[in-house]
Amino acid sequence: MVSRGLSQTADCLTAAATRYDFVLVPGRYDSSPDHWQSCWQQQLPIWQRLTQRNWDEPDIDRWVGSIRRLLQQQTKPALLVGHSLGALASCCVAIDYPALVAGIVLVAPAEPSKFEVEERVPAVDLGVPSLLVASRNDPFMSFRRAEHWAEVWGSDLVDIGEAGHINAESGFGRWPYGLEVVRMLVEKADQAAV
Repeated sequence: MVSRGLSQTADCLTAAATRYDFVLVPGRYDSSPDHWQSCWQQQLPIWQRLTQRNWDEPDIDRWVGSIRRLLQQQTKPALLVGHSLGALASCCVAIDYPALVAGIVLVAPAEPSKFEVEERVPAVDLGVPSLLVASRNDPFMSFRRAEHWAEVWGSDLVDIGEAGHINAESGFGRWPYGLEVVRMLVEKADQAAV
């Protein structure tokens, strides 16, 4: 994998925004101002962010409904970047509304049983290009289970080592490598569209 400079990655993503809508899907409690999702939204105007009334209640169907409503207002296929429970909800949207989703980056998805949503989360190939970014010491999903889910969902696994839950508390503020992962998703989505 070739590493690109942050400016070059940002330029690539900005150009891709003519083809895709970029949507951030936070997990439970939303993302703090120091979280990479918030930093990316401040850094690049391409990002839209899921909003909803209650971030504290882990109701995955509410998350899915909020994502669906947001995507139905858009004019381009979406690239979703979901974190934790937001990653699980993004998987559901890809299966339930495939015409709306061009690809997904799943960052530190939570083990479905942690939120008692194992019956709702699809245990099949997502049918869209996807990358699962996993940490080897994530308290919400073991690396072994991340490998399992990446295989089930047909996602490329991106191992970033010991990175906790890949959130602000784990030291992931601006997280430039995460933007590079999104750029990789753009390439995969472009190839799938041909």
